[in-house]
Parts: sequence; C-alpha cells; structure tokens
Amino acid sequence: MGILVLLIAPVSPPVPVAVYGKGGFDYVTVDSARRRVYAAHKGSNRLLIVDADTGKVRGQVIVGPMQGSAHDPVTGIVYTGNGDAQSVSEVDPVTRRVLRTVAVPGPVDAIAYDRATRRVYADEDSGTEVYVIDTRTMKLTARVRLPGHDEEYLAVDPRTHVVYQNVPDKREFVEIDPVSLRVKKIVPTPLLESDHPLQYDADLDRIVDGGKNGVMTVYTPGGRLVGHGSFPPGVDQCSLDQRTSLLACASKGVISVLRVRASGAPVLLARLDTHHDGLHTIAIDANTRFLWGVWTGPQGDFVQRFRLTQ
Repeated sequence: MGILVLLIAPVSPPVPVAVYGKGGFDYVTVDSARRRVYAAHKGSNRLLIVDADTGKVRGQVIVGPMQGSAHDPVTGIVYTGNGDAQSVSEVDPVTRRVLRTVAVPGPVDAIAYDRATRRVYADEDSGTEVYVIDTRTMKLTARVRLPGHDEEYLAVDPRTHVVYQNVPDKREFVEIDPVSLRVKKIVPTPLLESDHPLQYDADLDRIVDGGKNGVMTVYTPGGRLVGHGSFPPGVDQCSLDQRTSLLACASKGVISVLRVRASGAPVLLARLDTHHDGLHTIAIDANTRFLWGVWTGPQGDFVQRFRLTQ
C-alpha cells in the first residue's frame, strides 16, 4: 500500500450536529476560498454548512434527502442533489435560503458543476441517466443516457468540459461529450469492483478511479491505464486537492491520504482509523490541507476536522 510518510491527527474534538428526524450523511465538499464546508445531512433533509476556520456549524438548510453538492467558485452559490426528492436546488449559503429548485425525473446521487458552461450534471441514483441543468435558468435541458443501470460519482475536466461518470454495474466509466451531451467513449475498469470514488486531476490530466474491492487506478483521458495499486477497501468518497494531487479517501471510519502520479500507482502517504465506523465521506481543504469528516454514531451526528502532519 506504499510507505506512510505523513500522520493524520484530529485538530479539535468532534462537533455535534443537530439532527432533525434521523441522522446520516453523504458527500462532503469544501469552498476553500469562502472558508465553508458543506455536507449532505441526508437523514435530516438538510445541507450542513460549517465554518472551515473555526469548525463551528453555521447552520442547515432544508432541501430534501440530499446526497451530493457542488459550489460555483465565482459566486459561492451551492447546488444540491436532493436524492429521493428528485430535484436539484440552488442555495445561498450566506442567507441560508433556497433560491430555486428544478425537478428531475429520478433520484439524484452525486453532482458536479462546470463554471464555464454554467451546468450542473446530476447522476441518477441507481439509474441510467445523467441530468443536465442550465443554472442560468435552473431548467433541465438534457438527459444523457448511460450504458448501465448504476451510477457512482462524476467529475468534469475544466478545460475540455468532458464529464467522466462511473458505471459500477458495468465496471467502467464513460466520457460524456459536452457539445452533443452523449456518451462518446466507454472505458472498461476490469481491476475494479463496485467502482465508486472518481476524480479528475486537471494538472496531471488523469482520471483516478477506485473500487470498493480496495484497488485504485489511474487512467489517461483516452482510457489508457497508467497505474494501479491497493488502498483500504470499502471506500465511498475520495476528495482531490488539485494543487498538490493529494487524494483523501474515507472507508468505514478509516481515513487515507494518497498522492496521485501521472504514471504509476497512487502512493499511500497516511492512514488513520478514527474508530467512527459511520465515517465514509470526506473532503480536503485546498488552502489548509485539513480533512473534514462527518458521521453518525450511537451518540448522534458529528463533524470533525483532521490535519496532515510530518
């Protein structure tokens, strides 16, 4: 799994998160410029907003049983994929108000935002489509048909605007053309089982794709495998720091940090067992390299930040 060269340590104790109805979290993201952390507080039908400098909870916004979120790096507006509510919302994180919501034909899992095209791409949870939403009008403008019947995580190339989408039941990821809004290439991932975390490294021009079987792969945009290695099995979310190619991943309470390389397998740099089995999603702050995890346990729901140290 590589040579451990860094340590992961808590910055402060876990911060309790108010639960409405029931607990449970999904994906976490960070707006490093505006110093905010966002987490899908799925069980409570809310978007959780946390201060990235103090670790304090700023508030929660009712949106539905959300699973994914993405923010506009220019305006700071947050977009949420609202799970079984079958919608995508536009949220002002300062006033903590939902500005607009658009209905989509199915449940939403992960979402990605492309600033250049002003589009939100939302994948259908356990479905066959990616929904394309124009955020200027907050209207559904296209539905991209996929070859499989399951979807897990997606990423956008900020230069070409190609969308990369995992299709776990087919053990592959696809490339979606941003002009035709159709699948233009299918890339088999035979080393992976239950393809889950997928990220695009813009600096290295590489797609990083992991399976729940504990294998991490690196591909070129053309679909050529350039490296693979092992990492903790069962990982749900990975979060990439584009500035350093550091990849933070979470699996059943275990946090791992790897470095992505243009050629060869990612190198495991650090690992920490938090003993919070419910921690399965995480995000890395590009400014501080703090890691943000959320989980549900016997004592309630919590958010906590961790640091990387030498």
